Amino acid sequence: MARAPVMAAGGIVLLRRGDTPLIAIVRQRKRNEWVLPKGKLDDGETPKQAAHREVLEETGHEVAIHEFLGTLGYQSGGRSKVVHFWRMEAVGGQVRKLMNDIKAVDWVTLDDALARLSREYERAFLTEVGPIAIAAAGLAQSSAAKPTTTLPAEDIDAAVQSLTPAEAASVDELRQGLLQKVKAWLRGEA
Repeated sequence: MARAPVMAAGGIVLLRRGDTPLIAIVRQRKRNEWVLPKGKLDDGETPKQAAHREVLEETGHEVAIHEFLGTLGYQSGGRSKVVHFWRMEAVGGQVRKLMNDIKAVDWVTLDDALARLSREYERAFLTEVGPIAIAAAGLAQSSAAKPTTTLPAEDIDAAVQSLTPAEAASVDELRQGLLQKVKAWLRGEA
């Protein structure tokens, strides 16, 4: 019998600082990897509640939660993991210490986040939803105010090919939907 997937939640957390929106990435203490803030659901917790709790624990910042951005599925430790993400905005400064599992939090531009994230599937996901989150927040991304993709299509495809067929179909469906939204935004239709 197949084991149930691990359910998790997190956020694409934006910080308004001048003209450039910044995105939170966190460095795990155990693996020393840069990742998006996220974590497993506790018993009785909804994905949205878990996303809020995990982001607060991992970034130390209170956040306002906005629209749902999508779901990322991947294999971790021999099990499927499903992570639901919301767009969030940091409210004020840091309000608590980082949890012990987190070594550091950094607030970086979308391009810097894409370059620094350790996991290819997270880079592929952020490539798609990052520009949408920034546009939805009404923030300009650099002086050009247009989303940029720093990952070549073949890198994204390579990340998708490492997934199971069901995960790949889910990521591909998400990618197509998000690409349509970004294209509509670029045309000024969103």
